[in-house]
Amino acid sequence: MADFRLSTIFEIAKILVTEYDLEAMLPRLLAGLTTTFQAADAGILLLYEPAEGCLRVRAAQGYDLSALQRLRLRPGESISGRVFQTGRAELFATPEAVASAMSSMTAENRQSFASATAGLELPQSAVGIPLLSGQTRIGVLVLENLRQPGSFAAEDLPFLQAVADLLAISIENARLREELQATQALSEANRLKAELISTLAHEMRTPLTSIKGYSTALLMDEVAFSPETQREFLQIIDEECDVLQDLIHDLLESSVIDAGLLRLEIQPVSLPRLASRVAEDMIHTNAKPGARESIHRVVVDFPEHFPIVDADPDRIAQVLRNLLDNAIKYSPQGGLIVVRGEERPGEVVVSVADQGVGIAPEDLNRLFEKFFRAQSGLGRHVVGTGLGLPICRTIVESHGGRIWAESQVGRGTTLYFALPLKTPPVSL
Repeated sequence: MADFRLSTIFEIAKILVTEYDLEAMLPRLLAGLTTTFQAADAGILLLYEPAEGCLRVRAAQGYDLSALQRLRLRPGESISGRVFQTGRAELFATPEAVASAMSSMTAENRQSFASATAGLELPQSAVGIPLLSGQTRIGVLVLENLRQPGSFAAEDLPFLQAVADLLAISIENARLREELQATQALSEANRLKAELISTLAHEMRTPLTSIKGYSTALLMDEVAFSPETQREFLQIIDEECDVLQDLIHDLLESSVIDAGLLRLEIQPVSLPRLASRVAEDMIHTNAKPGARESIHRVVVDFPEHFPIVDADPDRIAQVLRNLLDNAIKYSPQGGLIVVRGEERPGEVVVSVADQGVGIAPEDLNRLFEKFFRAQSGLGRHVVGTGLGLPICRTIVESHGGRIWAESQVGRGTTLYFALPLKTPPVSL
């Protein structure tokens, strides 16, 4: 699962850096996606033309593009129009479901589609993913399997939606570049993309090398490893896959935030209970059998009768996980980490304190900048994209809160975030 997702992200990121023309970018993006996503035999990318009030095919894979470009699909018409109208990803798992969705196609459009697919089997299953830029629907991505029903699964939809969000961002960026070719905004966008690819290439090299090395060793016929050694190798491969998944997660989260798609589900939240649950999960993860690092001790300290806050529990849990993960990464093996809660006038403050190497004063103010990485001082490389803390800052500030850090070199770091009491969250 991690392999094809990683390949998909790499392919898209490579195109974003090297391609600037929209007409050249879209076919490459679609070809890269259908190549790396094994269930997809064919694909169509359509953009909405407001002047005509319809969707038009801008790229196709596996079909005759010239014939498909004659299509003019209205909102609600066929798979593409239906997904565009609802703004929701949808799975069509069987030939019957595909045929039912396509039955609303006009006779003229049906003829164009038949010309484009002459000699090919009709889709056996398909997914339709809306391309969203903020609240604006700009198009639809359709992936189809021509071989067997059920090739796509409901579990694919969240990842494909995240990929579609990246495509939408790239499309909007390409349009912006066409309009602002000579401006400083273009230069800054290019710099950030280059920095992103550089960061990804650097951070993914180590786990990929480790995965490749240990998997190659296990496949060697001339060497017989003991069951204990095999388990150790597989454990290392599993851990490095987790590292890659975390890197991909941060990249997708950052892209969603950049697109203005962060949504909060506000409800009453018990922070002590939430912090305890997250801490237990982190301890369990860090203590799994065969782990190569010692267990870190995590203490959760909240006063009795701590006030309930209005917040999104999943997003605040994400913040806590990120802060705890940072504390673990930058602490010596077996170090103590304390999660503490405090009530202050008009707000509650949660802190995560470690006994790690600390952060230099010149780095402290840059800690929440995208891609910034402070030196670990541990004599080893700490994996990360430099996106985790900026993501935390966006989540906390979207709740109307604030986040900051205090540190002394050699004496550890404390990261704080505050959430308001009885204060409406800020809408992004």
